[in-house]
Amino acid sequence: MEASEKRYLKLSGLEPLVVTPESNFINVGERTNVTGSRRFLRLIKEEKYDEALEVARSQVEGGAQIVDVNMDEGMLDGVYAMTTFLNLMAAEPDIARVPVMIDSSKWEIIEAGLKVVQGKSIVNSISLKEGEEEFIQRAKQIKRYGAAVIVMAFDEVGQADTYERRIEICKRSYDVLVEKVNFPPEDIIFDPNIFPVATGMDEHRKNAIDFFRATKWIRENLPHAHVSGGVSNVSFSFRGNNAVREAMHSAFLYHAIKNGMDMGIVNPQMLEVYDDIPEDLLERVEDVLLDRRDDATERLMAFAETVKGNGKVAEKQNQEWRDGALQDRITHALVKGIDEFIEIDVEEARQNVNRPIEVIEGHLMNGMNVVGDLFGSGKMFLPQVVKSARVMKKAVAYLLPYIEAQKDGNSRSAGKVLMATVKGDVHDIGKNIVSVVLGCNNYEVVDLGVMVPPEKIIQTAIDENVDIIGLSGLITPSLDEMVYLAKELEKQNISIPIMIGGATTSRAHTAVKIAPEYSKTVVHVNDASRAVTVAGNLVNPRLLAPYAVSVRAEYDKLREGFLNRSKKKTFLAINDARKNKYKVEWEKYTPNKPNFTGVKTIEVSIDELEKYIDWTPFFRSWDLHGKYPAILEDGVVGEQARSLFSDAKEMFAKIKSEKWLKATGVLGIFPANQINDDDIEIYNENGNVIGKFLTLRQQSQKTKGAPNIALADFIAPKDSGKTDYVGAFCVTTGFGVDEIAKKYEEALDDYSSIMIKALADRCAEAFAEYLHERVRKEIWGYDAGEELSNEELIKESYAGIRPAPGYPACPDHLEKKTIWELLDVEKNTGVILTDSLAMWPASSVSGYYFANPESKYFGLGKIKQDQVEDYAERRDISIEEANKWLNPNIAD
Repeated sequence: MEASEKRYLKLSGLEPLVVTPESNFINVGERTNVTGSRRFLRLIKEEKYDEALEVARSQVEGGAQIVDVNMDEGMLDGVYAMTTFLNLMAAEPDIARVPVMIDSSKWEIIEAGLKVVQGKSIVNSISLKEGEEEFIQRAKQIKRYGAAVIVMAFDEVGQADTYERRIEICKRSYDVLVEKVNFPPEDIIFDPNIFPVATGMDEHRKNAIDFFRATKWIRENLPHAHVSGGVSNVSFSFRGNNAVREAMHSAFLYHAIKNGMDMGIVNPQMLEVYDDIPEDLLERVEDVLLDRRDDATERLMAFAETVKGNGKVAEKQNQEWRDGALQDRITHALVKGIDEFIEIDVEEARQNVNRPIEVIEGHLMNGMNVVGDLFGSGKMFLPQVVKSARVMKKAVAYLLPYIEAQKDGNSRSAGKVLMATVKGDVHDIGKNIVSVVLGCNNYEVVDLGVMVPPEKIIQTAIDENVDIIGLSGLITPSLDEMVYLAKELEKQNISIPIMIGGATTSRAHTAVKIAPEYSKTVVHVNDASRAVTVAGNLVNPRLLAPYAVSVRAEYDKLREGFLNRSKKKTFLAINDARKNKYKVEWEKYTPNKPNFTGVKTIEVSIDELEKYIDWTPFFRSWDLHGKYPAILEDGVVGEQARSLFSDAKEMFAKIKSEKWLKATGVLGIFPANQINDDDIEIYNENGNVIGKFLTLRQQSQKTKGAPNIALADFIAPKDSGKTDYVGAFCVTTGFGVDEIAKKYEEALDDYSSIMIKALADRCAEAFAEYLHERVRKEIWGYDAGEELSNEELIKESYAGIRPAPGYPACPDHLEKKTIWELLDVEKNTGVILTDSLAMWPASSVSGYYFANPESKYFGLGKIKQDQVEDYAERRDISIEEANKWLNPNIAD
């Protein structure tokens, strides 16, 4: 094909968009994307499609020539949302005039969009990630629908992160598309990966310049192809500093367009005119983008402080607060979390009042009100609030003897809240944070701890005459405990409002499963920052009635919509789903015989685990959202993240030097075969059956060619004549954590109490990562040559998978019992299972090992009652028992 041949990318909504060499840069609107816009996500979740359409309209009015639509979010029915939104867009001529970019990581959502979109659209995206066969299949389908396609620079090995890898993958993808699929080359748009620069990591220095070079190569060597990308990624290190980000986006675009980039996802409001960028800022930005100096990152970061206005206070000013008025000093101490002088200041305040209780009701609560206002407005973050609570507790502890001596009664609190982690569940970090935040806002908190049976929660609520019951849970059986408790409260005619929170809980589950069982108020609280507002509505007699009515109406609507959506889904009978199982070519695959089979205990030093820690979830547990290490330079939460990280590192040093935590684990690798489609039979070295893992299969109707997967599909069937293998493990770093946390609590230091639990959790996850690496490279040895960085480990770029009972691919917690029996977990590690099959201590991780190179993570989704009944028979339990354990996954 001659490069000079005129073949233009032609797209259309109601109006055509033809991309020629003379065309200006094509701007793709990014705000109709649930992963990039919180507002758009909220509108779609609440099915406020009229308002969501206004977001699209504003994009078009703002100059977007293509609208990117993405509906990838865990609690959304993506197919339904994509179909509905695109149908509504088509009825709005001023929006529908531009082409649509159908953006999803899930093929069923992409295809749903292709079925209804009008005009010629772009699919975003496909790649060689799952191999050439699937890549070709998807490309053929896209071609049949008449759409253009974005191709990510991603293959079976991973994402392209160098110039060489970018051009290698793009060339291979182009050749496959043009020669094997006969895909029109002008309809191919490459995304060679825009990654952040100025992260402080050497391997990221060439992220921008490699993109420019790859873009130039693509335009010169792959005839008629185009180049696109998400420009905002490049400035991730400077989130919150708009002046620097706008300059980076403009400079990046200037060089990218010069090298041939002809379209991209850009927020026009985050662009500076290139010629208007101040010379000193432009020099430093381009030093980073073009990798012109070894100290480019440091110079830009230093300059960025001057651009946004240096928020650092001189050392002299740091001490000047001690010269302020008494109330100002107390407020400053609370806001900054400084406890050094609080007893001196509280004593001075006590001398100035008639009753010591007035110091709490006046000086301290005035300061905490400031903390609450700052937190509520997003100007303070959770770690700071917990530090404020530490200062407050120290002040109150100092005053208590004086209050007792006067016996003048207690301070009036804002309200009394009972907090409990429900029966069978041992996780309490989130609950403890909410308790602290409520305490900071003058609520009296009755904390019953973890694994609290329903009868104790109810009796304590009555005895203490609480205003609110707060329920927390992390594992899925906790959801049933909450439903049961709601039923019991209703049965006893109790009218105390309930707040629901915890990792597995959601607004949808609360509306669909819990609220119908309780005629009084039930509210889901998504995070600690909302707890105070919700509690305020629930304890105020004037606010409670209208708030309760609005919540009930909101949940009724959500429940109706949720149930109607589930009815629209099509499911296969379990036997039909099995006929559509994931098919491995077993005749071409020989399972890798492990270097070791049997059961082995493992102990490792915490020092060894440090390099395996994924810090991103640590920050998330403190309500600081962003990816490590970029979060440390985030313009909004960066300063607080750095402070928290410094405190974490300081405590981690103590954990190591004083041997606070011990890492103990056990693993087993066993001969195994798939039997009866969905089960995995486990053998000892003599071939005798010693156990069986039961797996569950997806039942939702798939698009043509997509399988209904079960974990058993990744193990060779018994009738293949091949011996396969499966592994299991349990690791813990949790023994002693509760005792350390309790000592901190007794010293009125909730901040450190929460910190030790959060760090122990990270160590347990790091232990699981460390052990899985050893399994892959030596103990099993199926990937002995693996060489991955910690970043690649976190991205799970390795061969094989490590799923865990209770998670999306295998939501049945009963499987833990089988793991415990096979590995004799309690004897070998001390880790026990609660009635609800939570692991104690909480900082523990368990799961399976699958080595098949085709094994992958997936979500089970909803299953039908026929599989529940089949499963009950296989496990030899009652249907009622099976319903209990599989409840969250059963389709209505």
